[in-house]
Amino acid sequence: MGGTNVCDAEWEVNEEQARTLIGRQFPQLSSKQVKRLGWGWDNTVFLIGDEYVFRFPRRTIAVGSIRMEGKLLPKLEAYMTIPYPKPLFYGEASDEYPAPFLGYAYVPGDFPIGLTEERRALSAETLAKFLRRLHEFPVQAALKCGVQQDHRNLTDIASRKVKLEGFLSKVVEHLSPEESSVIEAYISRLQKDRVEAVNALLHGDLHFKNMLVNENGIVSGIIDWGDLSVGHPACDLSVAYSFLPPYARGVFFETYGGADEETKLLVRLIAVYIPILILMQAVDDGNEAIAAEAKSNIMRALSD
Repeated sequence: MGGTNVCDAEWEVNEEQARTLIGRQFPQLSSKQVKRLGWGWDNTVFLIGDEYVFRFPRRTIAVGSIRMEGKLLPKLEAYMTIPYPKPLFYGEASDEYPAPFLGYAYVPGDFPIGLTEERRALSAETLAKFLRRLHEFPVQAALKCGVQQDHRNLTDIASRKVKLEGFLSKVVEHLSPEESSVIEAYISRLQKDRVEAVNALLHGDLHFKNMLVNENGIVSGIIDWGDLSVGHPACDLSVAYSFLPPYARGVFFETYGGADEETKLLVRLIAVYIPILILMQAVDDGNEAIAAEAKSNIMRALSD
């Protein structure tokens, strides 16, 4: 890698380039407004008119994920009970831009930030039905589309615990003494080293930045499917702890079809782990609103 900064993208795409690339391959879209929505580590995202979203990979490592989404997401349609970005436009690599890119149906909604517990509880059955169906998708069919299998060692609690301790030391000054002591007490109680492996198709990155809600605060869209993978369902089920208040978890698991104690142990761990990652990023970005939401997700996950 030499002297390049790992944060530097291999390809940057601005609005003008996106308009040109899209217009050339999809002339029917050439009259539409192009607006950059945002960019992550892997992709730059543009809103086209008000009905489509295009994602352009920013680095080679993201190309496989775009290809896999293009193959697998359309097959999920019969299983989906919540709107999701279905691929509609398959952009090919060219001399101007060396990677494939993908255009999806735009899913409207707001991020669920600062919702009351009562509002959150309204989504318990919606989320449980969504995950029950998603986790029923045939694993073999998913693997054929190039999905990775447990590349994150989800069931290895011991190593995740060590990582969590490292993350905590990085953000501890951004937590209240009460928050950090609750998290530390939880970590020290975690005695199990691993749980049995279970394989299901996972969204793989289910948290408040990848969920949308309607004007009543009910979940109305699940976005950003770049981490689709096969692994332990606890990864996705973590929203029962990070998103839902404790009193709504019973109806969630009843609707989903139950979960054993081992699964719930892993569910809670991931419900703390993901928001801690988001908190670290938010602290780096100086984003107060996201940091506050991440903290409240952690504290909710640790409350009974």
